[in-house]
Amino acid sequence: MKRRCAVVEIMKAIAYNTYGNPDVLEFGDQPMPKVGPGMVLVKVKAAAVNPVDWKIMAGSLDAVMDLQFPAIPGWDVAGVVESVGIDARQFQPGDEIIAYGRKDYVHGGSFAEYIALPERLLARKPASLGWNESAGLPLAGLTAYQVLNRLGLKSGETVLIHGGSGGVGSLGIQIAVARGASVIATASEKNHEFLRSLGAEPVAYGDGLAERVRSLRPNGVDVVADFVGGNLEATLAVLAEGGRHASIADSEVEEHGGDWMWVNPVGDDLQELADLAYSRKMRVEVAEVFPLEKVADAFRSNMEGHTRGKIVIAIDQDS
Repeated sequence: MKRRCAVVEIMKAIAYNTYGNPDVLEFGDQPMPKVGPGMVLVKVKAAAVNPVDWKIMAGSLDAVMDLQFPAIPGWDVAGVVESVGIDARQFQPGDEIIAYGRKDYVHGGSFAEYIALPERLLARKPASLGWNESAGLPLAGLTAYQVLNRLGLKSGETVLIHGGSGGVGSLGIQIAVARGASVIATASEKNHEFLRSLGAEPVAYGDGLAERVRSLRPNGVDVVADFVGGNLEATLAVLAEGGRHASIADSEVEEHGGDWMWVNPVGDDLQELADLAYSRKMRVEVAEVFPLEKVADAFRSNMEGHTRGKIVIAIDQDS
């Protein structure tokens, strides 16, 4: 769908020109991204929605993130390398890749036909996953991977994962299981069988959570990874002596010996996750798939906060 004159100049994309709710999103033409030194141009096959996408759009992160209008949202991407910039040597046209494409400022994201990215952010797409599943791996998978790395989770330890049925939590369960850890994970009753299928012992969240966890591990758990927030009291109540904890959603953990974390775009980390998926030790749950022009609907669905797995945008997968 790209238009050719003397050079390729225009692509289809979703963008917004002001902060707001999903109604500010517009589908239409945007300039093709430039491909600088050490960068690659990727033809996007699929992109995944994350809460950070609509939080940025709402202006909630304006104090910490620079943004240039018109902004194309989206950080998760799976696609094919179209071309490479000067001195980009790790990938070649035709390579299938995935990436957590967070750049220094918000502007040219993945909800578009093409995206230009520094090649250091890329990993090779696992052949065991389709385009939609692959797009759901980078941000959520890296978040879980880096949190569990920071916490030093080891084989034989027990980890409690808050939010086990979400995109981050479901991948965190599988990473922990692959490391030989025992996993307890929280979710609503309807998702307990799903957690069991990933290798976790499910417990219901809400009032009485600490007592339910202690009934499974009377001596407490070694590690707690909070992927949803609002669980600090329960976390402290179930940690064994010397236990470690971290949250991606609650800064107050720092006042109680925990780590408050933000995921970093590291291609080498992502390649380790891709290798886990390739060896079939990890799968990505896809909840819904939307076409590019329906990103606003995808955002609204994600904003409801009860999705099991990932919401994905499918883009030009026929070619």
